Amino acid sequence: MTRRFTALAALAVLCAGVELVAGRGMSPAAAWDVLNGGGDPTERHILLRLRLPRLLVSLGAGACLAVAGLVLQSALRNPLAGPEVTGVTPGAVLGAVTATALGLAGWDSPLAVVIAACAGGCAGAALLWLLAGRGRGDPAQTAVHGVLVSAVLGGLTAMVLLVEPGELGSVVQWLVGTTEGRVWQHWHLLWPWALAWGTAAWLLAGPLTLLRCGDDIALAAGLAARRARTLALLCAVALTAGAVAAVGALGFVGLLVPHLAVALFGADLRKSLPGAALAGALVVCGADAAAQLSSRLLAQGLGSGRLTLPVGALTACLGAALLLVVVRRTPSRTF
Repeated sequence: MTRRFTALAALAVLCAGVELVAGRGMSPAAAWDVLNGGGDPTERHILLRLRLPRLLVSLGAGACLAVAGLVLQSALRNPLAGPEVTGVTPGAVLGAVTATALGLAGWDSPLAVVIAACAGGCAGAALLWLLAGRGRGDPAQTAVHGVLVSAVLGGLTAMVLLVEPGELGSVVQWLVGTTEGRVWQHWHLLWPWALAWGTAAWLLAGPLTLLRCGDDIALAAGLAARRARTLALLCAVALTAGAVAAVGALGFVGLLVPHLAVALFGADLRKSLPGAALAGALVVCGADAAAQLSSRLLAQGLGSGRLTLPVGALTACLGAALLLVVVRRTPSRTF
């Protein structure tokens, strides 16, 4: 177990180093010079004011989404539950988009975005909870209602964009998911939020492990299943809202990374939750590095200096392929 944590941490450090030098405008040698205290003012500004906070935000957002996904899958006993398909991410996106359209939030006011995204995520989760009704404990029914809620919230987001088409350029980043343009203000807002709610999720590891076994077993062990599930969902919503406010709707991270964490670290959430955080940070950081390298190569090949591949597009394409594998290997009605 320790070796697996160490291996993931080493991979995360490697991906972080690649991401720092993957973008355009600076060579690896110049980046190394800046890290050693040298470099001209422009190079220092690029690395220390732009690339370093972007790296940290990608790590934090990936950790938030992965932990939120594992909490949802455990609380709902559904291997296909995740922020993307339970109304949490679409609700957070709707909240951020609506607040932007009303002029209440924007990329220059990340705190307002977090509040709006959290309110939208809570609304999406509450809508799923109401629609599921008595069947909220059934994984299959929860998945069906989650897809329905996500579709409805996505439609409402499209309606907001139709009403305020001038805001399309500023909110498309929330719809796709990107780490472009992240600065220290985003990181200073994300890390305490992620630390607080991630700690809360880890403190719920015991109850969540019982919930994975079913409500009957949880009740027999003396656990108040409804209260524990509500607290777990609140943690998942808060973590997702923080990630969405920072980087937008990164697809499939919260859905697939928890499967990797459980496969590597087992069903004991005291170990798999930190493992999911590390794996999520690794996946998003690696995807962002790959997106920057791809953008750099495509720009050179096509002769375009403005071509940028958002990390959300890359995670969506790769995640869709991996999801097919997960669906084919997972029994339809078991965890």
